[in-house]
Amino acid sequence: MSSAIRILVIGGTARAGSSSERVVRHALAAAEAQGAEVELFDGPFIAALPLYVPDRTERTDAELRFVEAVRRCDGIIVGSPGYHGSLSGPIKNILDLLEDLSRDERPYLDGRAFGAIVTAYGWQACGTTLVAMRSIAHALRAWPTPFGAAVSASAPLFDANGDCLDPKVAEQLAIVGRQVTDFARWRRSGLAA
Repeated sequence: MSSAIRILVIGGTARAGSSSERVVRHALAAAEAQGAEVELFDGPFIAALPLYVPDRTERTDAELRFVEAVRRCDGIIVGSPGYHGSLSGPIKNILDLLEDLSRDERPYLDGRAFGAIVTAYGWQACGTTLVAMRSIAHALRAWPTPFGAAVSASAPLFDANGDCLDPKVAEQLAIVGRQVTDFARWRRSGLAA
């Protein structure tokens, strides 16, 4: 096992540079600043995956790459837009692919930190989507971080360079990245067994 903490980051929509992709990139930067190795599966990657079908055993190269990256990771950050009160279909689809890990020695996301970030145009969708993400994390045996970020996208969040316009939002995203990395480090050291 590599000595560096490996954090997997999932987020975005089919539209490159979406708010949900930008927020996970900020959390990713915070994890990197903590010394983690990060790998991003962005919106266009997620949107291009085939629909998860439980009985289908063949996997595309992209699906295999993702599942293998999850096997190697110490923690995961997931960002989703809140669509009609829950996760987007592509985000749920990529998480459903984790069924391929069900028979592993360390099944699903067992013992891994799970940071949740939601962007939506209304606070109600932010709240319900965050609850849904945390429920999915529990179902996958992950440990949701104490802090989950919910960000209203009703006002511009980023400038043309991708910098966050609101320091409070930027700090929320950084907290998620730091908590996932810190937990992964504690877990690896045996302090959070």
